[in-house]
Amino acid sequence: MIRVQYAYTILYVKDVPKTIGFYKSAFGFEQKFLTPENDYGEILSGTTTIAFADLGLGAANFKDGFTVSDRNKKPFGIELAFTTSDVEKTIENALNHGAEILEDPITKPWGQKVGYLRDPNGFIIEICTPIQYQG
Repeated sequence: MIRVQYAYTILYVKDVPKTIGFYKSAFGFEQKFLTPENDYGEILSGTTTIAFADLGLGAANFKDGFTVSDRNKKPFGIELAFTTSDVEKTIENALNHGAEILEDPITKPWGQKVGYLRDPNGFIIEICTPIQYQG
């Protein structure tokens, strides 16, 4: 059987360096890579790499085009989820760096605290405590 492994997520954005800057300042992630053309970059967000590609690269990759994320429209039905021990403080820091609140934090019936933001490009970010599995 062929082994398949999840490698990274790529978000198509208007400004790759500015987007990387947001994720660095809002969440403390590190820049892993940025092309000299500033049209593709990656950040380290723990064990998963998040990548950003310029809208022009997206247009080149998809001959029939794609839907661009836009803060003025409803968000896509997909999110990036980041765990933290302090949801409120993490959300406050992200808001101070350009995020927009989508849903205030609440505690779910299973005990997890969860809040939702939109990044400057309009993508959904979930800020949550880790799920405490009982087994």
